[in-house]
Amino acid sequence: MRVKEGNKEKDILEAATEVFATYGYHVAKISKIAEIANVATGSVYVYFKNKEDILLKIFANLWSGLHREFILLEASTTLSPTEKLDGMVDLIFDVLTANRSLAVVVVNEQNHLQKSNESEFTDFYSRFLDVGERVVKAGISNNSFTADVDVKIFKQFVFGAVRHLVHCWASEPKKYPINKIRQNVKSLIKYGIAK
Repeated sequence: MRVKEGNKEKDILEAATEVFATYGYHVAKISKIAEIANVATGSVYVYFKNKEDILLKIFANLWSGLHREFILLEASTTLSPTEKLDGMVDLIFDVLTANRSLAVVVVNEQNHLQKSNESEFTDFYSRFLDVGERVVKAGISNNSFTADVDVKIFKQFVFGAVRHLVHCWASEPKKYPINKIRQNVKSLIKYGIAK
């Protein structure tokens, strides 16, 4: 068996993100991913079982990384719940807008992955969303936010809006400047639930 070496796995994931964003997951070919990653097609299978395994790893890296950052924000004793929500929105936008291909993959392929591989996908994605839910509940408890909000609906609403707006930005960046989107989302979140 061949030994994994260097940063081939990272190169394959970066290439796959680009290929999935350009061609779409269903049309993308492992051979094209290998070509862009500058590895042999067989090398891709040293790291991943198939194309879906690659997609799952892209999302696992994204949501687990954001989850770690969200946990740090949640644990802060110097930030208010409103400031924590601002920080969470900033983190999401920072990560997705730093890599336009990743943003396109998240917008276009997340629903596919949730349906085809729900058991693995749901775990890390749910943990990421649960941190936001806990921050909102803490804000309700200390009267920073209104108690009229159903927290489960709110977290889905906010993240759904963010995903759609990231899609708008990725498709038409001049029409939807990212900083304007970011500020509007933060304003809507705060003034939509703040007392």
